[in-house]
Amino acid sequence: MAHRPHHYLAAFLIALRGAPLQRIPTRLDGPVLIEPKVFGDERGFFAETFRANVMADEFAITEPFVQDNHSRSTKGVVRGMHFQIGTGVSKLVRCGRGAILDVVVDLRVGSPAYGQWEGVELSEANLRVYYVPVGFAHGFCVLSDVADVFYKQSGYYSSETERGISYRDPALAIDWPLPDAELLPSARDAAAPRLSEVEDELPFVYAG
Repeated sequence: MAHRPHHYLAAFLIALRGAPLQRIPTRLDGPVLIEPKVFGDERGFFAETFRANVMADEFAITEPFVQDNHSRSTKGVVRGMHFQIGTGVSKLVRCGRGAILDVVVDLRVGSPAYGQWEGVELSEANLRVYYVPVGFAHGFCVLSDVADVFYKQSGYYSSETERGISYRDPALAIDWPLPDAELLPSARDAAAPRLSEVEDELPFVYAG
């Protein structure tokens, strides 16, 4: 009996006629929210979450990504707000299990949105990918009982260049989805300085 084509493969081949990734509008200039096409049936689903040529041609994301990271966190865990100085590091973030509120803060000196934040929900349901460019701090809060977060980096992690600002800096006024008493930061993140305390050290300049 002839082998019947796999349903996912057939759907994927059809999808190649159009872009497998589409951009979702965001408020801040720079970050890019990307939604993949998802093909599923009673057995599960298939989605393409990264394709270098589409990232470059459709979203102007051209840098190579050299490190992949995977974190697992429980509900209420907050991680952030992190960035790297020097040449900086961009990230492609997605949530493969559970759901998170993913947050960025504009740290580009001279930017009309300097010090402003934006949050998007990333989840196993929407499979969205959030591009965090150089010049933005990044963090997230877990909404589900457990969340697995995967992200690519354009540079290698270095403790010498890793920096952070407080996730509860009143000047940023990030609207986290849980009361402050229910947020679970690391000791380092709980003690992070406010933006005003480190802004003279920021190497990021708004290019217009």
